[in-house]
Amino acid sequence: MKILFYCQHVLGLGHFMRSLEIVTALAPDRVVLVSGGPPVPVPLPAHAREARLPALEMDADFTALSTTDGEGLAAVKAKRREILLSLLDAERPDVFFVELYPFGRKAFEFELIPALTAVREGRFGPVRTACGLRDILVEKKDQAAYEARVIARLNAFFDLVAVHADPALFPLSATFSRTADIDAPVRYSGYVAPPDAADDMDGAAVRARLGVPPGNRLLVASAGGGRVGGEVPAAVVSALALPRAAGLGPTSLRVFSGPYAPETEYAALSAAAASLPDVRVERFAADFPAILRAADLSVSLAGYNTVMAVLRAGVRALVRPFDQNREQRLRAARLAEQGHLGMLEAADLEPARLLCRLESLLAAPPPPKTSVRLDGAAATARILRELGRGAGMSESDTP
Repeated sequence: MKILFYCQHVLGLGHFMRSLEIVTALAPDRVVLVSGGPPVPVPLPAHAREARLPALEMDADFTALSTTDGEGLAAVKAKRREILLSLLDAERPDVFFVELYPFGRKAFEFELIPALTAVREGRFGPVRTACGLRDILVEKKDQAAYEARVIARLNAFFDLVAVHADPALFPLSATFSRTADIDAPVRYSGYVAPPDAADDMDGAAVRARLGVPPGNRLLVASAGGGRVGGEVPAAVVSALALPRAAGLGPTSLRVFSGPYAPETEYAALSAAAASLPDVRVERFAADFPAILRAADLSVSLAGYNTVMAVLRAGVRALVRPFDQNREQRLRAARLAEQGHLGMLEAADLEPARLLCRLESLLAAPPPPKTSVRLDGAAATARILRELGRGAGMSESDTP
């Protein structure tokens, strides 16, 4: 089977990294990953190749598109539209899988509607179409108009909706009221999380690679892609600089600023870390899930991917939701209620207050084992294979 997998990340790494987990699970089927955001420094598995569209980004308010190389926006849009159509024609996939649209990425309709229309017209042979999306949708100013547009696009262009979630935690209906109006089957895959620990090197080996001395506690601070949230790792470094932090005992801190963190922010973080014992700053770690499994405590943003990696690792964790929209806060609050993590508010980033939170969490037992389904990558691969064979077309498990 062949899958053309469209993923457009616009601010952070979340959509790309979640897509990569699904692409990996699709082995040995052939996958062409169509990406249109800034490059991500991770390799693709052997059964997949990346087809890059000229990069487009959005600002932190998700209001404006911009190019990354100075070329005019209209010219880049035209080029991307032609490349996507050409890829569909050349590859003639069994499944065209589109992450998030039409629930999001409205700004990319300039290329997606022509592509989906051509697929529906049969220009590339018998191609099935699937939409993939996370559990929680961001709120809209005019929710009714938004949902009407989504339903119109879904029912016109898509054969299946794959929700990367466990409906026992969050069903799609919690943030999208018109699930009953979706004509295509709605299938829940479970949350997309990193593989089980058996696929990683053991914790001692991870700690050795990170240069953590035997007997030290390992703290990890991270900011996802790094375009937003740099105040979180900076606050952890400041907390460990307090004299009272010696009470934590021998501690190693590893900070991951994110590959897109501004250079000035990264330099300031590195300078602050240089004055402390055994604090190191890097932009990115491809084995970040394994690092979490080896850690005693994680402090991070509350993005989907990081939170799922935290659940998989079973590590003590504090997370700071991105307050531009409700998505991260809703998910983190539900998991905090279940005892799987703690939430950080803006006031908690004050160094002395944050140090108290670190001390308290390190003194507490590890979080309970989660019952949340974390097999979303493998289940999404199975759902797409069924779709490509024409099976499961009448199935739906919408709550």
